[in-house]
Amino acid sequence: MKPWLLPSGHQRGIPFIVPDHWTPEQALAVVELLDDLRERIWAHYQIPLHELMREEYAPTHAPDLRHTDTDDPPF
Repeated sequence: MKPWLLPSGHQRGIPFIVPDHWTPEQALAVVELLDDLRERIWAHYQIPLHELMREEYAPTHAPDLRHTDTDDPPF
């Protein structure tokens, strides 16, 4: 069995199954609720979240720029 993947990349946690019997209106209500929740969390924690995301997704090492070919254009 393949592991399930979330957009966050997390592979552990409690699996959540979305019922296949929701109406489009019910599904939209859940999407809107999640959008509102994301907005409220972001509004409250914007600076710490931004700093954490920069740490989490920053490259682990700086690129080595010493060995560039000067004849190559920079694009």
